Amino acid sequence: MKKGLKKYLSAGLCFLTAGVAYAQNRFPKPDFESGYRYPDIQYAVPDENLWIAADIALLAVLMSIVAWAAVKKRTRTPILWVSVISAAYFGFFRSGCVCSIGSVQNVALALADSTYALPLSVLLFFMLPVLFAFLFGRVFCAGVCPFGALQELVNLKNHRLPKAVATVLGVIPWIYLIFAILYAVTRSGFIICRLDPFIGIFRQGGDIGLIVTGVLLLVAAIFTGRPFCRFICPYGALLSLFARVSVWKVQMTAKPCINCELCHNACPVDAIRPPYDNKVRESRMQGVKRLANYFVLLPLMMITGALLARSLSVELSRANKDARLYALVMEHETNPRDVLSVELEAFYGQGGTVDEITGRYETVLSGFRIYSTAAGALTGLVIGLALIGLSIKRTRAEYEIEHANCIACGKCFSYCPQNKTAMENANKQEGEKDERP
Repeated sequence: MKKGLKKYLSAGLCFLTAGVAYAQNRFPKPDFESGYRYPDIQYAVPDENLWIAADIALLAVLMSIVAWAAVKKRTRTPILWVSVISAAYFGFFRSGCVCSIGSVQNVALALADSTYALPLSVLLFFMLPVLFAFLFGRVFCAGVCPFGALQELVNLKNHRLPKAVATVLGVIPWIYLIFAILYAVTRSGFIICRLDPFIGIFRQGGDIGLIVTGVLLLVAAIFTGRPFCRFICPYGALLSLFARVSVWKVQMTAKPCINCELCHNACPVDAIRPPYDNKVRESRMQGVKRLANYFVLLPLMMITGALLARSLSVELSRANKDARLYALVMEHETNPRDVLSVELEAFYGQGGTVDEITGRYETVLSGFRIYSTAAGALTGLVIGLALIGLSIKRTRAEYEIEHANCIACGKCFSYCPQNKTAMENANKQEGEKDERP
């Protein structure tokens, strides 16, 4: 029995040895000293500078088309095609990264910090729409901006909000712009980019909260014109300043207005103001007194806003990474814990000290005290000017475009009977020319 067991064990051992030898021959050990050289494989890396140059060129071309269509020809069709191209290229293909809106933060940081190198491409993204706004009005907003283009393409109806409500909501972009600049110049973050509601839609992924916000804005855009552009966009607020004094302004018609109200009803952003001739007017003295009271209150509102924002500078500074780290370090020094957070491990691992982080925090807080004071004063100024704007009642004999709010979308052109008459006359003249022998 023992001899048989030994025989089987010997046979199994031989079989296992043969299998190992076969495996070694089948999968030999790698030889790193053989002198073999791997071939050089080159991959075609896309030139990002080339794409940026194409973006800037297309940006200028599309704004030129809108300016030509809105100011010169008074036609909407080219503007609508620009919206389609912009949403497709700048939106979905380039993932919404035409940085004209976010470039406000880069420019503000470059102006406040000489050590920050502002890329030329970002400066051009910022300056080109501003230049076109000064020359032709808000042609960038018309359909070149992918955010505005997307809202324009889904818009079906234009439910008009009460003027007081629209005025109050119209203050939000200015406050957004002020605090975006505040956080940029203090190097606390670019909140315009962080809170962008349409990037997730264009990239088809991202923060679910922002995606839901973007979808809700698009749903609202179906029933009212451009809610993001009118009540949120900080860059649109900046462009409105230059559009107010633009050299060549958008006009509904070259002929005298007949006060038919069709253009007023067609405007999606309520930028066409009705005449006051048919309304009950107040006495001039009443208007002067009310404006005088507002102008007296305006400095008080600015001072109140400045003091309030300065008192909140500590809370506002918590958006800065050094301020957050300082709070973590102070908490740990007061109540030490065995388990450290990633931030504290990195801080202590690099030899950081309490004196060092305290000095950095004091520098951040000092900057926030200065810039928060300015931001609060500007906020008070914006609110005061909005109230003054509600009080001013200019005498208008006909419907007029309020160029600061006009986005040059061209919807009013086809509704104007004067434009239709002019077009019919032009077509009639062309037909008569063709009939001549």
